[in-house]
Amino acid sequence: MAAKPGIPKGTRDFSPVEMAKRNYIFNTIRDVYHLYGYEQIETPSMENLSTLMGKYGEEGDKLLFKIQNSGDYFAGITDEELLSRNAAGLASKFCEKGLRYDLTVPFARYVVIHRDKISFPFKRYQIQPVWRADRPQKGRYREFYQCDADVVGSDSLLNEVELVQIMDTVFTRFGIRVSIKINNRKILSGIAEIIGEPKKIVDITVAIDKLDKIGLENVNKELASKGISEESIALLQPILLLEGANLEKLEKLKTVLAGSEMGLNGIEECEYILKMLSGMGIRNEIELNLTLARGLNYYTGAIFEVKAPDVAIGSITGGGRYDNLTGVFGLSGVSGVGISFGADRIFDVLNQLELYPGEAVSGTQLMFVNFGEQETAYCLPLLARIREAGIRAELYPDAAKMKKQMSYANTKNIPYVALVGENEIKEDKIVLKNMVTGEQILTDVVTIISTIQNK
Repeated sequence: MAAKPGIPKGTRDFSPVEMAKRNYIFNTIRDVYHLYGYEQIETPSMENLSTLMGKYGEEGDKLLFKIQNSGDYFAGITDEELLSRNAAGLASKFCEKGLRYDLTVPFARYVVIHRDKISFPFKRYQIQPVWRADRPQKGRYREFYQCDADVVGSDSLLNEVELVQIMDTVFTRFGIRVSIKINNRKILSGIAEIIGEPKKIVDITVAIDKLDKIGLENVNKELASKGISEESIALLQPILLLEGANLEKLEKLKTVLAGSEMGLNGIEECEYILKMLSGMGIRNEIELNLTLARGLNYYTGAIFEVKAPDVAIGSITGGGRYDNLTGVFGLSGVSGVGISFGADRIFDVLNQLELYPGEAVSGTQLMFVNFGEQETAYCLPLLARIREAGIRAELYPDAAKMKKQMSYANTKNIPYVALVGENEIKEDKIVLKNMVTGEQILTDVVTIISTIQNK
């Protein structure tokens, strides 16, 4: 007996209904991006490892899916190296390419390669899958889609303001209540400087980013394990527990970070963004969250993260400013800021909250029953006319028993069925059956089009 087929852990198949839901997500996000003047690009699924490595920190590098070289990949490798069982060392010789980890680094590479053809500021969006060799769990997959929007070539904080508007607009359209969290890497650097640990900024941010997940006590233990002194950890506590409205927090921080020019600069940037947004009619909560750090090393200014408080799931959108990202590819002085919607997590949130509109997941609206060749010849021109009116319609391909054809319509949740037999042809009429109510009427194609369009 042949082995039962399967798919890799952390990946999923999607049914027609699920794909309709996913396309609703992609189309909603795409429409909002277009509203704000973003243009679409695509990049390859795989990149050179030299492009990917070193851009996501040590932990991120471990999560890259590496692609084995074709041909004789043992060439140039000694027996001693093979017997050493050094997986990382051998992978660097076996593999020259990898699946992209996100869309931001490939975008930075794209900007560098095509800089002579790009008009700056360049506003692009990208909706493509990414891959991470992570441990699969609820809401975390090895293959998933990201829906990115980035602006490069502009230092203006109006870009950050606009990106918050985009996030608010998208989730308002979805009907998902969210909290849009904002922080600034410069504030975090200022905090590290004030507590006397400026060289430990990465360790500090990685630890405090886990505050919601592991609690304050465990965050303090992790900080201590990284060699941060008890005195510095003590100085950090009132900052981590800072409360109040957003602008109140910033006012308190101005006193705490008075001795850090970088920290004060970060406060100024956050203050500008929040004040500009205050008059924009934002419909979702905006929270200044000083523990928000995000693990990616390339953020240098504003940081964003979106969570849906009504669902137990991680962040569903994130992003920030990365002033120096293109510099690693030889193009310095190009500032960038962007966000990424996690389509797969949004898919799960919309499912759990049952927020998909009916029209978003509906398929065929009308099916013609197949009674035979004569009836089919009569129905095909009608079918073409109905489709021209924008109605999704199909003809059952075989002259099967009525029960089978109606069962097919029920399985696909087709709301209307058209029946055209010998008598209907003579009268130039169509029997339209409402599959929900069971009601049948004898009518014509014009009425059918009007009925379905106005439903």
